[in-house]
Amino acid sequence: MPHAECPSTPLVLPPALARAMPPFLPGTVWLVGAGPGDPGLVTLQAAWALAQADAVYFDALVNEEVLRLARDDCERVFVGKRAGCPSPKQSEITALLISSARAGKRVVRLKGGDPYVFGRGAEEAQGLVAAGTRFRASPGVTAGVGGLAAAGIPVTHRDVNQSVTFLTAHDAKGALSERLDWTALSAGAPVLVVYMGFRLMRVIARKLLEAGRPEAEPVAVVANATTPRQQVVLTTLARLAAGEDVAGVEPPAIVVVGGVVALAPVLGMAAAHADAAIADAVR
Repeated sequence: MPHAECPSTPLVLPPALARAMPPFLPGTVWLVGAGPGDPGLVTLQAAWALAQADAVYFDALVNEEVLRLARDDCERVFVGKRAGCPSPKQSEITALLISSARAGKRVVRLKGGDPYVFGRGAEEAQGLVAAGTRFRASPGVTAGVGGLAAAGIPVTHRDVNQSVTFLTAHDAKGALSERLDWTALSAGAPVLVVYMGFRLMRVIARKLLEAGRPEAEPVAVVANATTPRQQVVLTTLARLAAGEDVAGVEPPAIVVVGGVVALAPVLGMAAAHADAAIADAVR
């Protein structure tokens, strides 16, 4: 598997924060969330773990700047999975983590977003437990919350919804999941946040319409959230089902369905204006 070369940026934490960090012992694996894309959204604990790591196994969606938090002598190994592309098997990745830990290394398994939110982190944790390998899960900012916030879309608003449903529409083989109850998703889920749904989003929209969701219900497609390549498309369920408005959008993308999307024009524009004002002030 290819290794990445990336000059490090030393991490220095204030003493009070350094004392709050859990020890990273040799022979331990940390499953670490790298956040939705913007390296500024990496948690302090993630940065701390990377600074201590002897080996980092990282995914396709991890920002290269985040890897700079690891030491120069840290082994960096790409083990990313992307739909439709050749990639190592999950069992192979878990075996690498176990082998590296047994060699006495401090091992970071670095995943985009949060490792336990549609990131196969739990599968890897189960493998580590079965092998008797010590591990810790270090949460990250998931794209379905932080990425949408960056686009001006809150996942909850007390005047709009009292619940939110996170889902991925495809199964382990990449096909549309047969486990989803489209009737329940239509009637009992005021806001839907769909991970890894870009390729199937037209089918998803049609399924929701067939199950009774309104044609005019607002939908947002947020691609490459929190990065300079972020794209935000505001549309409706009917237009998405017809494949309209999304030409030129590049994955990865989060699809959100529901009334909170209607807040995006105001909140997203306000945030953009604030960013522009800050940029002008520091020039």
